[in-house]
Formats: sequence, structure tokens, C-alpha cells
Amino acid sequence: MLRSVDELYNYVLQAEDGQIGRCKDFLFDDRFWTIRYMVADTGKWLPGRKVLVSPISLGEPNWDSRVFPVRLTKKQIEEAPQLDEDAPVSRQHEARWMQYYGWPHYWTGPGVWGTEAYPNALFIQKQLAETTEEEPEDVDRHLRGAKEVKGYHIAAADGEIGHVEDFIVDDDTWTIRYVVVDTRNWLPGEKVLLSPEWVESVNWMDRKVGVLVTTQEVKDSPKYDPSAPVNREYEVRLYDFYGRPKYWQ
Repeated sequence: MLRSVDELYNYVLQAEDGQIGRCKDFLFDDRFWTIRYMVADTGKWLPGRKVLVSPISLGEPNWDSRVFPVRLTKKQIEEAPQLDEDAPVSRQHEARWMQYYGWPHYWTGPGVWGTEAYPNALFIQKQLAETTEEEPEDVDRHLRGAKEVKGYHIAAADGEIGHVEDFIVDDDTWTIRYVVVDTRNWLPGEKVLLSPEWVESVNWMDRKVGVLVTTQEVKDSPKYDPSAPVNREYEVRLYDFYGRPKYWQ
């Protein structure tokens, strides 16, 4: 199912032996536009540390009670390789972190989750981590915070059209399917969806996302209603309007 990232903030993270905190941010990679980690607000439990929770470890969420089950103990999480709260997450740290939990590396293989399509499959494969090849340290790969990217300007082929307001994520694969664009300074009150597949470039220094559409296309595209779920019928209309191949086919 497709869900708004904004709606997932403050979900309770429930380990096998108690709560560890609440979800305060998401880290996604800028190659596959897939969420790799939740960042937990642990309150006074582990102050000064950036506590990461991978979708690999998540059980079936309780969407009604807003709880993400984490298939780990509090001790496992506490003893994981530490990362300073303000420090970026390097590939070296990820490798140590994955090794600690015994999970295969998601960056080894052709798919969104390495050799798998879904993160849960890596939890099942945990014994295979020892045979996973390392990715070179100098690889041009970065994790970005969802809250950091919110507000980035969206530049179409012929002018700016708004800014990043939210993300729509697939809760099975944790892939970001759409960027929610707020066009209030251009089309008052309108929000539209654009697929990351239509992103041409991201200028992290200038906080700008370049997309392969025109301002007129955005103006005429199917509008997004945040109060309504993004269903397949809407997706078909959106992709047909832009004449782009559908990701599910």
C-alpha cells in the first residue's frame, strides 16, 4: 500500500521486549529512492545517539494503533555500532552495522534490496551476510533525510513549479513512489505527484530537484488530494497523462 511519509512520523517503535521510542525521520538513498532506515527518537533511553531501525527488522505494522514492531531486543539495539547523533551514516558504518545484525548488504545485487525485492527477505537470509561482497568505499552513494529534503525547490524543464512537501512510500518495499509537490506559489492550493523516475538531477547544495516535465504538464496533470489514498486507478491516470511506462508492469 502507498502511504504518506509525513503520516508515519511519531509511530511507536516496539522492540520484542519493550518500546524503544518513536519514528522521527527516514533516511533514503538517492540511487534507488528507497528508505533504508527509520531514525528513532529514544527519549532518555539512549541520549546523544542516532538509533537506526532498518525495514529489514520490521514486523507487520499495526496501522490502527500506529505501532511498528521491531524484531530485535532492546539489548541488541543498544549494543549495535554507535553513531553520533549529528554524524552522517557512512557506508563503512552501514557495513559494520549489517555485520553486527548478520544481515546481507542491501547494496550488493541488482535489485532495490540487493538480490531481493523486499527487505523482510534479508532478515530471513541473515546467515548469508558472511558471503556478501563489499561495495567500494569511494562509491558515490548517499543517504538523505526525508525532513532534510522537504522544502527543496522543484525545477521543471522550463521553470520552477513548487517545492517538496512530502513523499509517498510503498510500505512493502519501502521505495519512494512519488514526491508530493506543493505548487502554492505557482498554482495556489494545488498539490501534484511526480515519480522519482522522472527526476533528472538533485542539486544538494542548492536544494533543488530537476524533473523531466514541463510547467504546463504539471499544471494540467491529475491533482493530488492528501485526504484520499493513492490507489491504482489514480496511478494509471497519472502515468497515462505523462505517457511514462508504469513501474508495476
